[in-house]
Amino acid sequence: MSRACALTDLDDSKPFAVEVDDVPVVLVRRGEQVHALRDSCSHAEVSLSEGELTRKGLECWLHGSCFDLRTGAPSSPPATDPVEVFPVTVNGDDVLVDVTTTLN
Repeated sequence: MSRACALTDLDDSKPFAVEVDDVPVVLVRRGEQVHALRDSCSHAEVSLSEGELTRKGLECWLHGSCFDLRTGAPSSPPATDPVEVFPVTVNGDDVLVDVTTTLN
């Protein structure tokens, strides 16, 4: 696990882009939960961190595909493939992400 950012850097209302061990990652905070996904849409390979959070998950800004924060699965077209989801641990104010393991 590598440190991605401070917990206080994350806002419940918007995605946060970081690079963890040379892997682009988008972090999303929902209350006490922090989710980490590969920061690349599986449909068009654009940055998901530029998208917006919805009730369904993280919506890609380019074509509107929405990805589940826990599974990475798309809930709307045009994406049909999931994005990678990484394990996250919060230790005090440190957000740690393991980009060598995927949860899906």
